[in-house]
Amino acid sequence: MLAQQLVNGVFLGATYALFALGFTLMFGVLRVINLTYGFYFTAGAFLALLLTKSLGWPIAAVLPAAAVLSGVIAVLVDWLLLTRLRRVGAPELASLMVTLGAVLALYAAMTSWLGPDIKRFPPGLISAQAIEIGMVRVTMPQLLILGVTVLLVGGLVALMRLSRLGLAIRAMAERPDVAGLMGIDTGRTAAFVSFVSGSLAGAGGVLIGLNFNAIQPFMGESMMLRGFVVVIVGGLGDIRGAVIAGLLLGIVEVLTAGYVASGLKEAVAFAILVAVLWTRPAGLFGRAAVRRA
Repeated sequence: MLAQQLVNGVFLGATYALFALGFTLMFGVLRVINLTYGFYFTAGAFLALLLTKSLGWPIAAVLPAAAVLSGVIAVLVDWLLLTRLRRVGAPELASLMVTLGAVLALYAAMTSWLGPDIKRFPPGLISAQAIEIGMVRVTMPQLLILGVTVLLVGGLVALMRLSRLGLAIRAMAERPDVAGLMGIDTGRTAAFVSFVSGSLAGAGGVLIGLNFNAIQPFMGESMMLRGFVVVIVGGLGDIRGAVIAGLLLGIVEVLTAGYVASGLKEAVAFAILVAVLWTRPAGLFGRAAVRRA
């Protein structure tokens, strides 16, 4: 029983880590708390549902297509709402309030268009066969979650560490004003970061939708709360921290639901958040900002 719960926690935590990766990348580079990020998670799941039901695409085509389209939506939202604020040097509270209003409007529009009812993928989209290793049972959606997460995390790390674009992104994260003076196109870099972040959120939405076979307009709202926990506990802007904190949160939630009470898993997650903020305000892997007079 414990082994099965731990395995389930790892697979759930992998999705949290994937979702939080884009969130921490967006905050670390663009320095905005973009509350529309949860909507990209929902959009990815609904786009995958639309592609499977209307075009009959297999999951191998649906997952990347939904992720890319979610990234495009993220770029459009960033261009419409945040580009002007960055240009005039608006405070972070301005972007927070703008994206809060935007995400409420987007959720309301999606609910009005698609309805509040839970939607489900057509049967047979992914194999229902499970693999049993001793007392542990692993489903195909869970294996897909783990495989996609490993692939995307590895790709993101390689992009950030081994490419000129990654160097530009890291320079912009450190000093956006200096990055611009050094010839980096900060506008194009910001758009690319928004695209990657939206794509990661969209991929997470597809994977969660497949795992639980339940899609509804506000599914990104609850995931956004977990994203905050993962990003803050792991350390703002730290990719390694987001992955580790996501896995830990998934394991803690599953163990709490299995051995204590399912209704307390959110409370335990936020208790961990408070404890980390009390002891390490910068997060487990974050660096405290140094202020100079």
